[in-house]
This record gives sequence, structure tokens and C-alpha cells, in this order.
Amino acid sequence: MEKLRSLCACCMGPPRPASPACATAGVTVKVSDRYVEIKNGIFDLTLSNPDGIVTGVRYNGVDNLMEILNKEDNRGYWDLVWNPPGQKTGIFDVIKGTEFRIVYQDENQAEVSFTRNWDPSLEGKAVPLNIDKRFIVLRGSSGFYTYGIYEHKEGWPDFGLGETRVAFKLRKDMFHYMALADDRQRIMPMPDDRLPPRGQPLAYPEAVLLVDPINPELRGEVDDKYQYSCEDQYNNVHGWMSFDPPIGFWQITPSDEFRTGGPLKQNLTSHVGPTMLAMFLSAHYAGDDLSPKFTNGEYWKKVHGPVFMYLNSSWDASDPTMLWEDAKVQMMIEKGNWPYCFALSEDFQKTEQRGCVSGRLLVRDRYIDDQDLYASGAYVGLALPGEAGSWQRECKGYQFWCRADVDGSFYIRNIVTGNYNLYAWVPGFLGDYKLDATVTIASGDDIYLGDLVYEPPRDGPTMWEIGVPDRSAAEFYVPDPNPNYVNRLYVNHPADRFRQYGLWERYAELYPDSDLVYTVGQSDYSTDWFYAQVNRKIDDNTYQPTTWQIKFDLDSVSPSSTYKFRVALASSALAELQISFNDQDRAVPHFATGLIGRDNAIARHGIHGLYWLFNIDVASAWLVQGVNTIYLKQPRSQSPFQGLMYDYLRLEGPCGC
Repeated sequence: MEKLRSLCACCMGPPRPASPACATAGVTVKVSDRYVEIKNGIFDLTLSNPDGIVTGVRYNGVDNLMEILNKEDNRGYWDLVWNPPGQKTGIFDVIKGTEFRIVYQDENQAEVSFTRNWDPSLEGKAVPLNIDKRFIVLRGSSGFYTYGIYEHKEGWPDFGLGETRVAFKLRKDMFHYMALADDRQRIMPMPDDRLPPRGQPLAYPEAVLLVDPINPELRGEVDDKYQYSCEDQYNNVHGWMSFDPPIGFWQITPSDEFRTGGPLKQNLTSHVGPTMLAMFLSAHYAGDDLSPKFTNGEYWKKVHGPVFMYLNSSWDASDPTMLWEDAKVQMMIEKGNWPYCFALSEDFQKTEQRGCVSGRLLVRDRYIDDQDLYASGAYVGLALPGEAGSWQRECKGYQFWCRADVDGSFYIRNIVTGNYNLYAWVPGFLGDYKLDATVTIASGDDIYLGDLVYEPPRDGPTMWEIGVPDRSAAEFYVPDPNPNYVNRLYVNHPADRFRQYGLWERYAELYPDSDLVYTVGQSDYSTDWFYAQVNRKIDDNTYQPTTWQIKFDLDSVSPSSTYKFRVALASSALAELQISFNDQDRAVPHFATGLIGRDNAIARHGIHGLYWLFNIDVASAWLVQGVNTIYLKQPRSQSPFQGLMYDYLRLEGPCGC
């Protein structure tokens, strides 16, 4: 049975913006046949009964911040995409409750529940999950929380889950300015701008050229929601601002623990609508690997959230950064209050029910240094047990990550009880670390693991290397966009220049007749190595495979020995890598990955998807004294978006040479 936990100062944080009278008003709940209204004197939240759809948010004198032109079930809602066994096409489902109840309500807090339960009569018609959607309003709080508990009971039918999220659709006559980072904010197009004749569809439905937008200053730009994607490690606050009146509506995610795929997983944020998303699970930038499959009647239960919808306002409409800066401050308050003590589901563990893990990670590579090195800046985390690196495809459990200090020390806090493996990867080094022992977290644990040593893949000395092992292709050459297809936000924006539309087509312009040739010792990977190995466009419907070359000199070849060629990929989209040494025309390449990857990072303006590492034994007979050539062929050419992104390439000499 759920019990109220008293609201403590650590949970409440400092008062949110409100007048003195409003800030002291208590929380009230009014229930009618069609609606549930929750008020706290700062804002009013209206939810449909028993659906649990956010139909209205009244704030700062505005009757409704949600899009009043939309039907009520298309304003603020939880949704998911699922598929029964054998069905590839996902079924989109706006989650509507069938039963409403007040979990708790007094003058300080209200928590309400909208549940939808599954039974065998629904097999094949509805996703086999019990779903409990919760909403929380606190006294003095300028916003509301929402979280969901999903449960698949033992023996229930198999299914796949492709996506689940919370979506908010705001008033298009008010919210025109979007922000998701200090350097990623702008006036956005209107939704009508994306429709003909104002918008011209491009290579896929999400990308549209604005030919006659309502705001003429946006003419000639490209709009695509994927240009505003973000890695989860940085995806903490985003949202929209209105100038008249000056109001902000923000989505704050205080923890990544319930999101899948680890800190590098990329997800959508906000986009034209105005739409604001809290993504919990998706296949974006990963493919089907990040869509969990529930088979053989397995039991599964997970809490998604809580996330916070924050409202703020200002007296001055001339400077939108004031609302953004305040939203960032609130985000830090929410992160500091995690895990929330006021969420009343017994499935959401509080601080005292959780545990901690600490230690220090060192790197041992005797070809770099005789001493162990500090794993400075390492990503260290706990995820469900698996193989080294399995965390990036893990999508059923919770994950807990931190960045190591300069001396490799790490401290992971607030871990939900259970069994985990400890994983890590270190920027600047290849591969993945995994602690062999299972880490079991019990309530109140504070486990110190001591010094851990990661020995990255290494057989011999570095003969040469291309790139930086950081799981990204950002260090390679990212071209300027076609001036006819520009998003002006990313002009003169070094960190995000890869987010422009159509960069894949620039390759054929740079290499119209022959492919990229990289000469070790002469070429510079920042200017001479294209960010993605893509197909060459021949005409509108024809694409040609590409074969890149790496040329390098060897003064001598150690006979009857084995060299090592290590290739780390930052992305693969329905692609294959075939590698040949000094023989481009051989019938069978020396190495081939086979068809790999569905992360679609090329089309989605990413600079990485999932990480792949291939360690290739190179017989000395394949090499020659003098000039050698490695051929890298990507033979799959049905689409412009099939291709590879490289992270790092290294040739190692034989051990002891």
C-alpha cells in the first residue's frame, strides 16, 4: 500500500516563480465526469477523465498553453509504438487510461493515477502491458511531474516495444522560439510552413525546404526535427518560449536512469509544432537493437520518469535568454533533488532504498606508458549484466552513469537495487571495459571497488593511426552544406556543423570520378577524410558503391608474423565494410563485416550511431616493403543513406617489432 512521505526541504527546492499569494495557496483537486483539475495557485492542470490526457494548462493569465485547435487527445499525452510477434510495422498507441484514482491529496501535494490494464481478451488488439500514468502537483511549484509504470506479467504474450515517450503540443499562435542548449535556440517555422505549397518535401518526409514560410526571414531554410536531436547525457532541459506574453514551457529530465542505450544514445527533443518530447525508449540512431523484445512470457516492470514540465514567465519580453537561463537553474535544482522523495509509487525507489558504487579506473597500455594511466573522463556505469559494451544496446533495465575525475576516480550514486555489471569506456582508447564480477546493489549499500584496470585492445606498436577513438566521426572532414539547403542555426557552428541537411551528397561533388585516397604521413584526417563513407550519386535513382584507399610505406615487413588492423566504426546504416590489402580486385576480401547496422545516422544528421570495433589479423604475406594500399569498400548501394562513419583506424606492428 502506498504511503505519503512527508515533503522535505530537499525535495521542494527553492520557491518557483510565483506571487506571494499564489505561492502560499494549497493544492486542490476537482473531479468531474470528464475532467480532473489540479490547482496550486500558480497554474491549473486539466486532465481528461479517465484517459489521463493533458487537455489544458492555465498559467499567468493565459487560459490554455496547450494547442486549443487540436482535439483534446492530441495535446499532452503518453504514447508508445508496439508490434505483435511476426509483425514488422509498429502500432501507434496513445495511452488512454480506463480507471482514475487520487493516490494522495492534501494542501501540499496531489498525485493522481490513470491506469489501463491488459487481459487475455485484448490479445493482438492492445499492447500486453499494465500501464499506470501518474501526475504530481506540489504546493509552490511552477510545473507538474509525470511518470509511468509499465508491467508485463509472467505468461503474457510476446511483443516488441519500439518507442515510448510523453509528447506536449503547445499553442502555435504563442510559442515560436525553441531552445535546447545555449548555442541551439532559434525562431522556428510554423507547422503550416511544412505543408505544400509553403514547404517542399525533400529526400524523406521529415525534411522540408521552406519555400514560402509565414515568416519570410526563414525562406530557403531546411526544417527537420532530427536536426534538433541530442545525446541523452546533454538532454536535460528543452522547450519553448512565447514573447507575448513572455512565458516558457520546459521539459526537464532530471535523471537518465530510465532511458535506454546509455549516455551516448541520441533522442529527439523539441521540434516544429510546437512539440516537446520526453523520450524514454526509441530506436533513433540505433535501429532495432534498441527496441526491446519480450519473449517466452517474461516478467518485466519499469518506471519511466518522473520528468518535470516547468513553467516560467518574465516581465521583459525583449530578452528570451532570461527564461532559458531560469529553466537551466530549475533543471539543476531538479537534478539535485533526484530521486524525488514525493513520488508515491512503491516501484519508484527513494534515496534510502538505493545504493552507491565507487572506485578508480586505470588504463594499462605498455605501448603508450610503462605506468598505468588515469582513466580521466572515462564513462563508467552500471547496466544489466551482459558482455563488454552491451550497455549501448541494453533497453529493458535501468542504467546509472558518471564521468570519472582526472585521476580516474568515480562515484555512482542513487542506484536502484538489483544485479548489474560495471562497464566503462575511456575517450582516447579503443574498446570497452567490463568488471568480471556481478555488482549486487542492496538498499543502503556504499560499495568501494578499489582500483580497476582496463587493458584496451593492443597487440603491438602503432605503425599509424587515423582519427581519435572517441566513438564519433566529428574530427573528420564535415563539408559546408549546399547553400540551397541550409539551417542557419548551424552556420558558423563548429560543434554541430554535421547537423545540416544533404551533406551526404557533397561527397560526389568532392570526388566526382574517383574515391578518397588517404596517404599516411601526408594527409590530414581533419580535411582529407570525409566524415562518412557514402555512395556516389549517379542520377536520381542510381548510386555507386565507393572504395576508399589508405596508402602507407613500410621500410620492411617482418616475415611469418601477424600485424593487427583495428577499425572502430561510429555508425553503420544497412552497410558492409570489405577490407582488402594490396589487391583491390581479389574475389573475396581479406575481411568483411557482412551487412551491419540500422542506425540511419547519415540521414538523421548524426555524427555517430552505435559503436562497432573490428580487430583484424593481417598476415605479413599480405603486405610489401614500400608502398602498401588498404582498400575499404562499402558495396551496398541501394540508397544514398547506406554507409559508414569511422571512429578510428590503427595498424599495429607485430609484437616486439
